Amino acid sequence: MHPIIALWSHPRSMSTAIERIMRERGDCTCFHEPFMYDYYVHRRVREMPHFDVEVGRPQSYADVRSDLLEAALSGPVFIKDMSYYVVPQLFDDRAFARRITHSFLIRDPLKSILSYFKLDDGVTLEEIGLEAQWLHFDWLVRELGIDAPVVIAESVQEAPDEIIGRWWREIGLSPCPGAFQWSSEELPQDWGQVEGWHGSVSGSRGIQRSEPESAQAREEKFARAAQQAPQLARFLEHHRPFYERLRALALTPPGSSVQRREFDSNGISEREA
Repeated sequence: MHPIIALWSHPRSMSTAIERIMRERGDCTCFHEPFMYDYYVHRRVREMPHFDVEVGRPQSYADVRSDLLEAALSGPVFIKDMSYYVVPQLFDDRAFARRITHSFLIRDPLKSILSYFKLDDGVTLEEIGLEAQWLHFDWLVRELGIDAPVVIAESVQEAPDEIIGRWWREIGLSPCPGAFQWSSEELPQDWGQVEGWHGSVSGSRGIQRSEPESAQAREEKFARAAQQAPQLARFLEHHRPFYERLRALALTPPGSSVQRREFDSNGISEREA
């Protein structure tokens, strides 16, 4: 039986770019947000824009779960998915939760919320996604004793080889330097269903370094947008504490003097990363 490796993300967190890196490795069968079908199609929590439903795809949580387990009989499996698709259903499925090698990806909500709103101005509080990630992570630690690695998107942009290399070691994968460049002409077939969400990564050939921007500039940019759409401020106020908790647990590059905070049953303690 082979591993099922999951990168649990929130929308607009650069997760599709990391999924592309995983596809370039060539040693995992990759699934693009399989539980999206349970959330948006089977349960119909909300209608998702820019989403062309593929006929024949597993739709319920149980059917997606079965599909992943079956795929893992033949070889390693990687999924990029959102925690809010599976929380709280996963909490009642401990056997499957233990079967997964969990990891998490986060991005500054000042960036991710604005990016989401530009594509979908009907985005809901739940779809921002960071609260579900924290609940997911916290449950894994407290209930199952699983300390899953957390990756910060901006750190990947600054040092992709180092951060992704560290993440690979944490989830039991070998180095693969050739995975960091790809052809923009050979896009994964299952990206077509959500093509409108992934224009930038679809046209790129690797991880793109972000433009320098001060924290004050990001705050001011967000505040201007929130003047026109006040719900954005509510979204940020609600989700930012969950982001900060996860950020305190994130991986750092090898040799870094920055400490990683480790979460345990008594709270947060610090240790050298």
